Amino acid sequence: MLEGRDQHEAEISAMTKLGINPGAKLFKIKVTLLGVKPEIWRRLLVPGNIRLDMLHETIQCSMGWKDCHLHAFHIKGIVYGDPDNPPAENFKTERGTRSKLKFLDLQVGDKFLYVYDFGDDWVHEVLIEEISEPVPKETYPRLIGGERNCPPEDCGGPPGYESLLRILADPSDPQYGETLEWLGGSFDPEGFDPNAYRFIPMMLTYS
Repeated sequence: MLEGRDQHEAEISAMTKLGINPGAKLFKIKVTLLGVKPEIWRRLLVPGNIRLDMLHETIQCSMGWKDCHLHAFHIKGIVYGDPDNPPAENFKTERGTRSKLKFLDLQVGDKFLYVYDFGDDWVHEVLIEEISEPVPKETYPRLIGGERNCPPEDCGGPPGYESLLRILADPSDPQYGETLEWLGGSFDPEGFDPNAYRFIPMMLTYS
């Protein structure tokens, strides 16, 4: 059995062979949809070298959104988003190499916002819960927890979603049948199956 320094050197060697920088970081984040009760949230492991446009795709997949609308990140007073659709003057492209999570000076306990659909205004709080070293042979990003189904697209933001749930809870509501038809037949607000969410594995390599 390897102990002490020998074990540490063996771990570094294993990480290096996988293309993992031994000083690399792994972020555990909690993404919470604001303005909605009961709380809808996802917990993710994401590599520090993930660009914000890739983090956007990861959040979309984990929540169950369909990426039908514009989005932006609000981090430390700077807005990051699609360079073809800048949402504000104080804007940076999320596709730049300096827009990787590891370069944004984020610490455990820090929070930032991810906004999806500038009409419905779905605002997500992203909390940095933990920063650790990656595990050799693991792939990221990965969904490791969550609760409740994501609201349907284009339902009118938090107020519209609240109205939709009220209608679904009352089959005698005049709008019940029409709402079910719009939803495609059914909707379970409590439904959350982590196995239903798939990410394209991104090996934790660093440039």
